[in-house]
Amino acid sequence: MAKASARHLLVADEATCNDLKARIEKGEKFAELAKEHSTCPSGRSGGELGEFGPGQMVPEFDKVVFSAPVNEVQGPVKTQFGYHLLEVTSRQD
Repeated sequence: MAKASARHLLVADEATCNDLKARIEKGEKFAELAKEHSTCPSGRSGGELGEFGPGQMVPEFDKVVFSAPVNEVQGPVKTQFGYHLLEVTSRQD
């Protein structure tokens, strides 16, 4: 069964999400920005979500986590919770 580990950063609007993605692309640390800006409780741990399988997260999340390249920031991804930046840190298919 497929499993993945990922981290994410959750914000309320797409503009903020795009701004944070640009800052990561310029070299700022994902974990630090998650601690500072994420509205999800996982932000306190740098956005780490641990390991999970397909169907354990919302469908929009699953689609990205189980198809995107590992260690590459994806997003903004819109869900009912807001806008996410996602980074798959490992995946076993």
